[in-house]
Amino acid sequence: MKTIKFFKTPNFKLINLLSLVFLSLSMIFVSCSTEEYDQNDLNSKDLSIVEVLKTYELQEGSDNRSSKPTFKTLNVALARTGLAGVVSSNRLTVFAPTDEAFAALGLDQRNIASVPNLEEILLYHVLGDIVYSTDLSNGFVSTLNGSAVEVNLDNGVVINDSNVISADVEARNGVIHVIDQVLFPPSNNLLELAESFDPEFSILVDVLELTGLDTVVANNGPYTIFAPTNDAFVALLSELDGYDSLEDFDTPEDIELLTNVLLYHVVEGRVYSSDLMSGPVTNLNGVFDLDVETLTITDNNDRETGLVSDLLNVQATNGVVHVIDRVLLP
Repeated sequence: MKTIKFFKTPNFKLINLLSLVFLSLSMIFVSCSTEEYDQNDLNSKDLSIVEVLKTYELQEGSDNRSSKPTFKTLNVALARTGLAGVVSSNRLTVFAPTDEAFAALGLDQRNIASVPNLEEILLYHVLGDIVYSTDLSNGFVSTLNGSAVEVNLDNGVVINDSNVISADVEARNGVIHVIDQVLFPPSNNLLELAESFDPEFSILVDVLELTGLDTVVANNGPYTIFAPTNDAFVALLSELDGYDSLEDFDTPEDIELLTNVLLYHVVEGRVYSSDLMSGPVTNLNGVFDLDVETLTITDNNDRETGLVSDLLNVQATNGVVHVIDRVLLP
């Protein structure tokens, strides 16, 4: 009976075959591992918004990395402000500036934490719900900062002055729209905004101070103010008997009159031009009628006032201003 020998002499054909199989399996596993971070479409329902942003950084070793944005500065900013957890756990939409967008302002991972009001700036890039590009329309969208960004779809997707260069990147808890410029929210309150328009609104500022409403529009709100120009106030003085200048408003009754006039120009909340509808508008001292087709307001005395089309939606930290060419009278 012959004894069977188990490969006492090496079987090179079998060894080569096993080596080839092992090499093939290794290549498959490596390929799968690389593809996880090197795919063209990084949409992932398994990763949070912050995790999706970080996956872009893991692609830097690829040959076409120059065409792929990174978000190191944004991720550091979110971490340093404590907003990374918020952005990871809530249903949100993030307009995400690239590292190049921050670098254009001289900002990077090393100095981003020194930016004043960084948290407010970041919140200005976040919407409080999931909004895909197909859900957007021309107009204003409120952010978690409180102020709104302006959406323009006439030539691509533009947010304020920033272009969306990659839209609808999905994450487990929201969606990312990549933008090429950093967005900055308004930095002045309503009073500071009126003062910054000096001298065009110097009379409005004087009237606010005279009536004591300056502290109200500086510290409260949000309000929408239909703001008359200096020329509008000068024209009003010619309409009123016995008043040639603000100095003639020198009694409590005069001050009350001015107060009532100013309150008639103020609407509670932020009302942007894209929110306006024709019909009655309730303000803090009554109602006036608005016609969005002609951009005119008719006050309680049947006087018609025009909105200045290129001076609408001027934002403040606590409201928005629409400039008008005539003082409204309650």
